[in-house]
Amino acid sequence: MNPVKFAIDGVNHDHIHGQLAALRRAGGICTGFHAEEEELAAEFAGRYPDIPHIAEAARLYEDPEIEVVISAAIPGDRAEIALKAMRHGKDVMLDKPGMTSLEQLDAVKKVQAETKRIVSILYSEHFEVPATVRAGELVAQGAIGEIVTMAGLGPHRIRKPQRPPWFFERERYGGILVDIGAHQFEQFLFFTGAEDAAVLSASVGNRAHPDKPGLQDVGDVHLRTPAGVTGYIRVDWFTPDGLPVWGDGRLFIVGTEGTIELRKYVDVAGRQGGDHLFLTDGNGVHHIDCSGVDLPYGRQFLADVRDRTETAMPQARCFKAMEIAIEAQQIAEAGGIRTKQGETA
Repeated sequence: MNPVKFAIDGVNHDHIHGQLAALRRAGGICTGFHAEEEELAAEFAGRYPDIPHIAEAARLYEDPEIEVVISAAIPGDRAEIALKAMRHGKDVMLDKPGMTSLEQLDAVKKVQAETKRIVSILYSEHFEVPATVRAGELVAQGAIGEIVTMAGLGPHRIRKPQRPPWFFERERYGGILVDIGAHQFEQFLFFTGAEDAAVLSASVGNRAHPDKPGLQDVGDVHLRTPAGVTGYIRVDWFTPDGLPVWGDGRLFIVGTEGTIELRKYVDVAGRQGGDHLFLTDGNGVHHIDCSGVDLPYGRQFLADVRDRTETAMPQARCFKAMEIAIEAQQIAEAGGIRTKQGETA
């Protein structure tokens, strides 16, 4: 079985390194990369001297041996890359957010349906976090019974002086609920097993960065599935400088027979490292070190490319997470509360 060959178009976000690593771990071969920005191209080439720099992106799309295009371009540009790749007969893996507007989402869904190509978004706070993967296994095994409610917290460190201009431009990054909130929406659908969720309320704000009016530094959302499972999401750019990692990402899942808490990147109580899972059930409280848990997404994605299956992530959930994120963003910016008639107030 020949290894899957893939190429990179767009390296604007550091998540590209995780995308690349996931496919390489699974045996994929990266045949080249393209970056519009000379500085980013030079930096990437220095880090990966074995990956050829392709000056003209068209060469990647026209190469019949390349089966997959991956991208961590500027968020507002990712949908167009996906469209181009699919129209050239290639599958796609995007960094989150894969789209920044409903118009982009509709266009990508339309071409995906026409071409039958795979569009996958690497929601890294799920697929690249061993603790999240292990939590999924426990929930699937019934370790905490039926899910009742869950909460996802996604604080990030802003590093404002190091950020490029697009980071502060609402139309280019998509808004905080679309950008870093996308992780949380996908996890809510995954853990609850829901195919859809209603946004009950949503808010965004700029609380501490008046010099960057396009930045939203905090946002939150209240959700409910058709089955009545509720969820709360909070994302922000307020990680204190004293925290040794970029964010104290947490996930809380309440079931009918137990609870799970994830401390994904740091345990502020003092345990070393990340990937801490706390399971509370009828037998007591259990701390599980998940740092050695296998990450199957990369090999599942490449298997899907070969077999035309959906084992890494159902296509519908990939799109639905972005749909809910964009809808939440719109509701937040329109006033924040969904009425019974489906309007915002």
